Amino acid sequence: MVTRRRFLQGAAALTLLGGLDPRGALAAPRGQGSAAALTGLAKNGVSRWVDVFVGTGGHGHTYPGASLPWGMVQLSPDTNDFGWDACSGYHQADGSIMGFSHTHLSGTGASDMLDVLVMPAQGEVLLDPGERGLPPYNYYSKFDGAARGPHLTPDMVAHPGKGYRSRYDRASEQGVPGYYRVRLTDHDILAELTATLRTGLHRYTFAKGGKAHLLVDFAHGFHDDPKVPCKVSDATLKLVGNDTLVGSRRVHQWANGRHIYFAMKLSRPFAQATLYSENQPLPSGTGEAKGTHLKAALHLDDANKAPLLVKVGLSGVDVAGALRNLESELPGWDFEQVRQAAAKNWETELSRIHIDTPSVPVKRTFYSALYHTMLAPTLFSDVDGRYRGMDLKVHELPKGQHNYSTYSLWDTYRALHPLYTLYQPDKVPDIVNGLVRMTAESPEGPPVWPLQGVETGTMIGYHSAVVIAEAHAKGFTGIDYAKAWPLFRKRAFDDDYRGLPWYRKLGYIPSDKEGETVSKTLEYAYDDWALADLAERVGAKDDAKKLRERSRNYRHVFDQKLTFMRPRGSNGQWLEPFDPREMGHFEKWRDFTESNPWVATFLNQHDLYGYMGMFGGVAAFERKLDELFTTRSKLPADAPPDIAGMIGQYAHGNEPSHHVAYLYAYTGNHWKTQSRVRMLLETMYPPQPDGLAGNEDCGQMSAWYVLSALGLYPVDPVSTHYVFGGPLLDHAEVMLGAGKKLVVEAHGNGPGKPYIQSVTWNGKPWTKSWISHAELAAGGTLAFAMGDKPNKRFGAAPEDRPPSFGRMAGKGEA
Repeated sequence: MVTRRRFLQGAAALTLLGGLDPRGALAAPRGQGSAAALTGLAKNGVSRWVDVFVGTGGHGHTYPGASLPWGMVQLSPDTNDFGWDACSGYHQADGSIMGFSHTHLSGTGASDMLDVLVMPAQGEVLLDPGERGLPPYNYYSKFDGAARGPHLTPDMVAHPGKGYRSRYDRASEQGVPGYYRVRLTDHDILAELTATLRTGLHRYTFAKGGKAHLLVDFAHGFHDDPKVPCKVSDATLKLVGNDTLVGSRRVHQWANGRHIYFAMKLSRPFAQATLYSENQPLPSGTGEAKGTHLKAALHLDDANKAPLLVKVGLSGVDVAGALRNLESELPGWDFEQVRQAAAKNWETELSRIHIDTPSVPVKRTFYSALYHTMLAPTLFSDVDGRYRGMDLKVHELPKGQHNYSTYSLWDTYRALHPLYTLYQPDKVPDIVNGLVRMTAESPEGPPVWPLQGVETGTMIGYHSAVVIAEAHAKGFTGIDYAKAWPLFRKRAFDDDYRGLPWYRKLGYIPSDKEGETVSKTLEYAYDDWALADLAERVGAKDDAKKLRERSRNYRHVFDQKLTFMRPRGSNGQWLEPFDPREMGHFEKWRDFTESNPWVATFLNQHDLYGYMGMFGGVAAFERKLDELFTTRSKLPADAPPDIAGMIGQYAHGNEPSHHVAYLYAYTGNHWKTQSRVRMLLETMYPPQPDGLAGNEDCGQMSAWYVLSALGLYPVDPVSTHYVFGGPLLDHAEVMLGAGKKLVVEAHGNGPGKPYIQSVTWNGKPWTKSWISHAELAAGGTLAFAMGDKPNKRFGAAPEDRPPSFGRMAGKGEA
């Protein structure tokens, strides 16, 4: 049974699975035909295939606004600031725009940010946003009455209520990498956005004359409870002359206590400015405000005399840093120049991979996915090299390095960081050194989910270890591995951290002592495997041996009688009741992290041949794997919404499943991997707003698609091996840096032809179902011959299967 979506409610239900975009005929102009006109780039640039609205519906949690690759600023519209589907600040089903803020998260399942909201308006100054509203103006213009459904009718397209929000015209909303535009219909204002690395640039064109104002809501930000606003402390706003506003605040939401600073300049003087605290105007002439709930209204005469430009610089250090970033990156007022520079930057990065396929939807999906792989991690250091570290102190970077934020490591260690090692090799040392620095600075130790100088502690494991170990295993230099090792050794052997003392004592974490322990045990085992490799390479051989053995702790939560991973008590007994579809054995907490026993049973990434023996051998393991994909997709009522994109109990919408379709390579029936992966590529990624099976997760969901479309996937990133899937693309060229290029060809490819008949590497026959990073990174041509019937001999011999735990098939699976 295949179920790509689990929850389709309200307006989101109108998004058809693999069919009509809610914008109907608007989809093609927005995502494709308009790109060249909007950016000024040549019509044959690859950027034209990017649809920035992919993932902005359903539960994708992406945003459509302007940013540069890995930029500090993400300047984008906010349609809502609370609730799970507002994690990015924007959702297709919302009916109005609150304004345009400068920081957003791409595809996360938890949220924060939405700093420095700016909203242009005319008439009365309104300080509250008003109600969220219903589907926006023109939302239903492409639907007939039947498609609307009985619960959504044209009379429901109403004004969202008195507040500074505005309805907007869907037909006017367009976006391409680095640029966004929309017409705010309540005041007939055209809003346009673009960005540099550390600054955002707005352009507002007023259709009506007379007075206008710019509202800056510095109390705005993501919050979890609609009745409790964003928690802010130490906020300041200060007017500088008659064209500049600066400010600072600390935010106490997900990243509790983070600092953010801004400097804003207008292209023409404001006639008057009013500062507000707790929605009360401060006395006329007040130039500075302090508090927790601050706003400003900047008043303008002759609104339509000329477009109003607003430029905003950000910093995590201080206001002086924000001003310096603004002056350095955006000294002038040429909006078109900045927009085209952003477009050129994106075209350069996206062009690192060129593809050839006759399918327009595949081109759109591929480049939209590649685009999303570059929206995180995000820059978090100033032009002068200063940054706020994980100790919340100000530090200065070594020359030539940058500091980053927004590492969603539980997700991204699996495919995003391995993808970078292929197509962004020059970026890898910078990103990985950031993790080493964070480990040294943070009171919490190795990064788990760091955001703007604060460890959120979200998710389990400490997979920064995997990213660092992978970089070392793949031979990346310029990274301080010697500094990293003792810091990670402390976590592995000494720290009292989230069940690790139990893990060291019993070989597993008992489920009667804390939550999510089965998943924690399995993920600590993989972190042990990663650190064993790092320890070996830095010369700590005794520690490497201990960690390598400990990485097999997965055995202690595997019930050989039922052949499932399952919760175990501190007395060693299996805990009851047990149901492989359930989240845990009792209501107090879950035993699994965004998964269940079915998914967790296949979470082993590094010791497949040893693990198969616990099932009774290869054949029994494969039968269980088959059953995962064919059993009923039913889930319990308390299953988290992240578990989506169901095929049997396989859940493509969440990361623990992402390597699982590739496990058939280890059983010798690689043709099943080829078939499964092709089906996932073709059904889970339509290029639509509701085009992702789950949260995009800072590039991981997209990285799976990019690598799998190329025919490659890193089941065990630290091993440095890529398992073949079945390439979706007829031809691809990956720029590897240093003048080297990887060419991937799929001859005889097409719909209904997912099966590999044979492979050559640099013209020579290649019988293995995998290839090493070292071979690919040296450059060459990987050619697949495809067909409509499986060649069951390909990859079947034990010597042609991928290595696991440092050994080949047939060496320990019994």
